[in-house]
Amino acid sequence: MKIAIIGTGNLGKSIAKGLITTNAITTLYLSKRNTDSIAEFEGYKNVFITSDNGEAVKNSDILILAVQPAHLENVLKDIAEFITEKHVVISTVTGFLIPKIEAIIGSEQFIIRAMPNTAIAVGKSMTCICSNPQGEKRIKIAQAIFNRLGHSLVIPESQMQAATVICASGIAFWMRLIRASTQAAIQLGFDAKEAQELAMYTSEGAANLLIANGHHPEEEIDRVTTPQGCTIEGLNEMEHKGLSSSLIHGMIASYNKISNIKKEQL
Repeated sequence: MKIAIIGTGNLGKSIAKGLITTNAITTLYLSKRNTDSIAEFEGYKNVFITSDNGEAVKNSDILILAVQPAHLENVLKDIAEFITEKHVVISTVTGFLIPKIEAIIGSEQFIIRAMPNTAIAVGKSMTCICSNPQGEKRIKIAQAIFNRLGHSLVIPESQMQAATVICASGIAFWMRLIRASTQAAIQLGFDAKEAQELAMYTSEGAANLLIANGHHPEEEIDRVTTPQGCTIEGLNEMEHKGLSSSLIHGMIASYNKISNIKKEQL
């Protein structure tokens, strides 16, 4: 695949690393105004660094837009003349809706939005994808890219705001749960390094059980709870203190915050 990443900041660099390490590219153009910050990619075979977005677009078939939201409109206007019927345009920019992209480059273009999370840096992103009607013809290309960098799910654009909370903000929520488990392990006698190791790999194991088996979480909970046992004692105490309720309320609060920000921008 001939890919260009327009705006190679933290997210763009993470995507680039994933594409390079999984051999997903024929050529890869990385564009940024200050190319010094992406000098680490110099020397990779078939990877080209440029500050000229037009050059990157003209030499690529798939365009991954990873700029800041405030810059996307101007970037799209600058590259619109170079976008042809061959290009697939994938935006990873939060809150910039497909109709707004269509208004700048045309509704006849293959336009896709992707919402990855920071775990893309280690090939474990949960990425949600949506498209305009034309983009549906090329959505499997986007899935192929992001499945190399984790797992992807196609959803309607109307759900992308919620996906931001669940998947992107969700990384922070899960980090807080792992930190809490680490603190408990320290209180129970482990040193800090051991405690975090226990918390991290137990969390990873729990997720992988669900991924591998396709079970509901309660099925796996039932496998480790016994009548009058220590596991159910701990679970019930957590629920009495509002564990599930707090998580749900926190995610809804995060979603409402995004909604309020969008209303203020209108």
